[in-house]
This record gives sequence, structure tokens and C-alpha cells, in this order.
Amino acid sequence: MRISANMAVLLAVSVLGGCYPDRWTRNYNSVFEANSSSDENAIVEESGQDAETLAQQELRLRELAADEEPVYRMNAGDEIEIRVYDHPDIGMVTRIGPDGTIGIAFIGQVKLSGLTIAEGAETIRLGILPYIKNPVVSITVRSVLSETATITGACSKPGVYIISNATRLADLYALAGASAERLFNGVDVDVADLEHSVLVRKGEILPVDFVKAINYGDTLHNVRIRRGDYVFIAQRLEASVTICGEVKNPHKRLFEPGMGLLETLTAAGWMLDTHWKHVIIIRDGLSSPKLYKVDVDGILAGKCKNVPLKSGDVIYVPKDDISEYNVFVKKLMPTAQLVNLLSSRITAITN
Repeated sequence: MRISANMAVLLAVSVLGGCYPDRWTRNYNSVFEANSSSDENAIVEESGQDAETLAQQELRLRELAADEEPVYRMNAGDEIEIRVYDHPDIGMVTRIGPDGTIGIAFIGQVKLSGLTIAEGAETIRLGILPYIKNPVVSITVRSVLSETATITGACSKPGVYIISNATRLADLYALAGASAERLFNGVDVDVADLEHSVLVRKGEILPVDFVKAINYGDTLHNVRIRRGDYVFIAQRLEASVTICGEVKNPHKRLFEPGMGLLETLTAAGWMLDTHWKHVIIIRDGLSSPKLYKVDVDGILAGKCKNVPLKSGDVIYVPKDDISEYNVFVKKLMPTAQLVNLLSSRITAITN
């Protein structure tokens, strides 16, 4: 089965959302490392990730890593033990109420929420000072329920979780049961989209890479979770990859982590003899698309690494005439974006 350029365009548009983009980011040539044993990705540049932006993100992450542990402050739900030296009748084990107060002999309701342990002990000492000579007060925290963070979205058990100073992003994700699952063509697949998940702290979206933090244990990105943090696990909208154009078996297949371009071309029966020298990968949908031109012969020759695919990628194999590629792009984009694309400088990164 063969698909014409027009059919390929319709298939790509139907998969990616069926609308023209408001903007087109950049045109990319093949971007590979010459050494096939390199640990770096074959595609080493993406729009919006310039060196300055990456440097600023790394600086912010290092600032977060260097932050001192916040001082513990009592809050509603925490269980504490109060002791008054030589006065066991005043001591008690109690839980701070929803209004942040506790009831204690002689002084009635005392507000402890927001206070450190030392501040709380001094507040109680001053309260009972008119009734007891030189009181000595101590507070011991028996359990903490107020140190919590929220995780929602495409995780198995979204909710509010109790955290400690040792809790990191990957730990919170594990507490929430990791990714939720759903059936796709009779197969259970993860629905979490770690690449687009976010961590919000006091209104700031932290520059955390969830893939590096959770899948690779990168300590810079696997930040410590603080009280009040909000984590949203994005949902994978389309856990599939589509391949079309000059291949023997154009189809849509289930995306699996670690999937590469060569394996996908092989599953499609490989390219026809009429294919163009470049294979095109369209990534990130049409709202902010990226276009990659891949030198498959270079991969086969061992000059560059196989290209790892992402969920939602569309692989298009044009005919051996460059005009079909230009027709494809023209139908995919409005005239203004087309002119910008075809006139933009093609960037090649080599060793």
C-alpha cells in the first residue's frame, strides 16, 4: 500500500489535531553525533532551548538544591506532647485543632500554628507564668500531618501526601502509585506524560525535567519536595506513533518507551525504493510543531545514532523528488509560515 503526498498530509493533520499552527518554530536538518557510540541524543537541539535558557534553568535548580531546610513550624493536625517540669497534671498529648489552637490548663486556648517548637514552648510558659513559679515547658512533636504536598493528574493515586525533609520528586511520584494506565488496542499502557508535567512552588513553575528526575534519578532535577508544593502529572493524549508515505505498510502503532526510528521503519516493512534521501519527523503537534529531517543512510552506516521517538510523532517518508516534500509542507502550513521555513537557514551540528 502506498500513500500519496495529499493522503500523507491528511493523515498527519488528522493525527495531530487538524488545524494550522499559529507559528512554526524552525526547520531542522539531520542533527547527529558522528560517533555512533556517543551517549548523546541524535537530535541535540530543540527550539526554545537555547544555551542561555538552559543555563538559567540550571542556575535555578542549583539554587533550589542549595536552599537550607525550612524550619519546622507547627500546624493543624500535628500531634504534640507538652510537658511542664514538676507539674505532670498540666502536661498532655494533644493534636493541634483545625483552627491552629490547643486547650491547656489555666490559660485556655493557645494558638500554636505557625510557631516553631521553641516559640510554642515560650508562649505556653508565659501563659502559665502568673500561676506557676518559674515554669519549665517543653514540646515534643509526635507526628506531623501538616507537612503535605499535592500530586494530581495522570498518576494512579492522586491526592495529598505527608512529606518529610527527605522526600524528593521521584518519592512523591512513587507514593502516588506512579503512572495511571489505560487500555490501548487491548494493551495496558502508561498515560503519564512526564515531559510536560510541572511542579509549582509558591506560584513558580520550577524548571524540573521529570524524565531526568524520575527515570534517571538526576539529583539536580529530583528536587526535594516542600510543604505546599503542587505537582501535576500531565496525561499522554496519544500514546502512539504514525508512519506514512513511501513505506510498505503505513500504519499507526502503539508507542513504547525506547522506540527508535529504525525499528519503526522496520515494522512498516521498510521504505520503498522511491523514497527521498531524508525521512521527516513531525513532533509536538501543530500548536507548536518541530520538523526534523533525518539521514537514515547515516544511521545505517553507523555515522550517527538512531533517533529516539516520542509519543505522538508522525514519521513521513517522501518520494525521491524534493517537490513532494515541498508540497507536503505547503499543505501543512499557511503561506507566511512556509516562506519563513523555506528561507530559514538549515542548521547542522557536527563534532
